[in-house]
Amino acid sequence: MGPLIFVLVLAILVVTVLARSVRIVPQARAGIVERLGRFARTLGPGLSIIVPFVDKVRYTIDLREQVVSFPPQPVITEDNLVVSIDTVIYFQVTDPVAATYEIANYIQAIEQLTMTTLRNIVGGMDLERTLTSREQINTELRGVLDEATGKWGVRVNRVELKGIDPPPSIQDSMEKQMRADRDKRAAVLTAEGTRQSAILTAEGEKQSAILTAEGEKQSQILRAQAQRESQILRAQGEAQAIETVFNAIHDGEPDQRLLSYQYLQMLPKIAQGDANKLWIVPSEIGKALEGIGSMVGQFTEDSEPSPRPADRTRRRTPKPHAVEAAQAEEATDTALQDAESEVQAAIAAAEDAAKGGLGGRRNETEANGDSAGPAQPAAQEPRPE
Repeated sequence: MGPLIFVLVLAILVVTVLARSVRIVPQARAGIVERLGRFARTLGPGLSIIVPFVDKVRYTIDLREQVVSFPPQPVITEDNLVVSIDTVIYFQVTDPVAATYEIANYIQAIEQLTMTTLRNIVGGMDLERTLTSREQINTELRGVLDEATGKWGVRVNRVELKGIDPPPSIQDSMEKQMRADRDKRAAVLTAEGTRQSAILTAEGEKQSAILTAEGEKQSQILRAQAQRESQILRAQGEAQAIETVFNAIHDGEPDQRLLSYQYLQMLPKIAQGDANKLWIVPSEIGKALEGIGSMVGQFTEDSEPSPRPADRTRRRTPKPHAVEAAQAEEATDTALQDAESEVQAAIAAAEDAAKGGLGGRRNETEANGDSAGPAQPAAQEPRPE
């Protein structure tokens, strides 16, 4: 029984020694081995053998990059405003021995160093610059942390500001300012749009007025040209008509009697019209009547038969040519009688018209009385000879 117990105790001791002699370190880890309280060596990943009861694995350090988020910390800006800043640190242990023996808790040390450095950086900026200078703050903070943590065996890869929260009152003021700024930009854009619209409208009206004026100018030019050509054609037509009448009159060789007769025919037309209150008999009417009288007298003398001699008592038988001459004389007498009757009628109408005009003139003069002064004779009635 005694040997069996001895063997069993020996086996337990062997197993215990073996268990304490073998160490397995995971990947991306590092084991710090102390021998009798002093640093002996660093165990790498995998299976390692140590001296039992002499060597001891003190710490196992994680060599992977780690991310640590620190809680919001109050920071005072240059313009005495308190803001809360959240930070995120990305770091990695590069020297397990230094991270173990140079500092007790490197994570806490990094946190405190981050807060103090952040207060120092933000304290030299106002609120607006703090909100718009994240990249500058990250760069300066990373440089300070990297320099301080180098002897700790820690490398700070990246520093980020997760949030910068100003006080609620400041946030309200910033929102109002932002709203006012946006309203201002909206008003400026609206005014600019209105200005551009007015400019374009004015340009359109200007172009329209220019085109309208050019159209009216062309229309007036064309209308003036058409009127000029019309007047030229009308003048040419009148000139041709006058020339034709002039040639016809000269070709017909009119005498004074025909002109006097035409003048008498125009007298009734001159006297026509209800608005003719005064009609003045021209002085040439006497000469016209003299010409008509002489013409009628000459026609009468020409139409009277010449006296035959008393000794010719016998009648001769009319010859054919004598009959034709007699008929011509009868036709001439008839024409002369008709012309004489027309002349007498024209003279009577002219005398009636002249008397009517002179009577109206005398009545108007008598009606005016003394206000018009002594009455002057308008015209003298012509007396036919």
